[in-house]
Order: sequence, then C-alpha cells, then structure tokens
Amino acid sequence: MLIAFSFVMFPNSVMATEKTPTHISVETNEMPPEIREMIDRLNEIKSLDKSSLNRLEKKELRKEVRAIKKSVRASGNGIYISSGAIIIILLLIIIL
Repeated sequence: MLIAFSFVMFPNSVMATEKTPTHISVETNEMPPEIREMIDRLNEIKSLDKSSLNRLEKKELRKEVRAIKKSVRASGNGIYISSGAIIIILLLIIIL
C-alpha cells in the first residue's frame, strides 16, 4: 500500500520529459526510378482537378491508382512483420 501511495504522491518527473522529435529524410536517389515514376504519377493524379472528369474517367483513374499502389507495395521496399509474428518470435527467444 505504501508503494501505491508513493506512485501517486511522488510522480516520476523523469518519465515526463519531452523528447525532441527526430526527422528522417528519405532521399529520392534511394528509390528505384520506376518506383519514383509511379509515386510521381500518384502525386499528379492527386493534384488533378477531378470535378471536370466524367464518371468513366474517374473510374479509370481509381483503377490506375489501385494498380500503382499495389505494385509499389509489391516492390519489396521493406520487411513487414505482423504483430502476432513478433510476439511468437519474442516468445521463442525467451523460451530458448
């Protein structure tokens, strides 16, 4: 009970300090040129005035955006591990 009161009465000010955010800049030279072209096309589509387009043109743009995003994700620019896999890996490391 004394420990519980000590947490309430004397807060840990060390944990409350604010850390300065670090900004990581990704250079465009690190990406392959075909990925860079796809991202440029996505930005171009995003900045496009879609109010003047008809329904079929908008549909084609949506399909193109989906296809580009799918190919960028499939390009393998990183390793993605699910949270379940991380928990299993950590349990295996602890057990072994």
